[in-house]
Amino acid sequence: MEEIRAVLFDMDGTLIDTEGYYRIFWPRALAEFGFRMTDEQALSMRSLGRPFAPGRLREWFGEELDYAAVREKRKELMEKALARDGIKVKPGAEALLAYLQKRGIITAVVTATDRERAQRYLSQTGLAPCFDRVVSAVEVRQGKPAPDIYLYACEELGVKPEACVAVEDSPNGILSACRAGCRVIMVPDQTEPDESLSECLWACVRDLAEIKALIP
Repeated sequence: MEEIRAVLFDMDGTLIDTEGYYRIFWPRALAEFGFRMTDEQALSMRSLGRPFAPGRLREWFGEELDYAAVREKRKELMEKALARDGIKVKPGAEALLAYLQKRGIITAVVTATDRERAQRYLSQTGLAPCFDRVVSAVEVRQGKPAPDIYLYACEELGVKPEACVAVEDSPNGILSACRAGCRVIMVPDQTEPDESLSECLWACVRDLAEIKALIP
């Protein structure tokens, strides 16, 4: 097994406590356009990138759905909520990042969120200086659950996927990292891994700080 040289982190729901907002605001945004999204459908949208997200919404609600307009409304509603509530860092994040930095292990954020917002969220939480690179799905042809974003991140960092650990909370992110050949650690946020998803995992932990024991 390759020595671990890099740890790649999903952002929403893994590093910062924002994943639940997507679960709330996708349905609310769609409601403003006259559509009803179930909670199960909202959960399946987590970390879902282009072209899969617009395709899935149109499959559910019809080809006439204006994905760009709905997404902008979701972003608007979510930004207002985050401005009100603040962005909370997930438990154990600072301790793990300090440990990895001390070990000289490369760290990067690999996110479905656009680069500007990702950088802003990381800066607001004080996490930005902890990362060597922020990779956004807008930089690749296909977002999660396709492997493109993780393969691209590995290429940019000059590290083989086999030498990378990916830390994810959602099924779409886990599938993306697994398909790229990374070792995947899940930190469950909104859902637990089912039997099929568990087959993709190297480990499953409850707190980011627990990952230190896996990378001695």
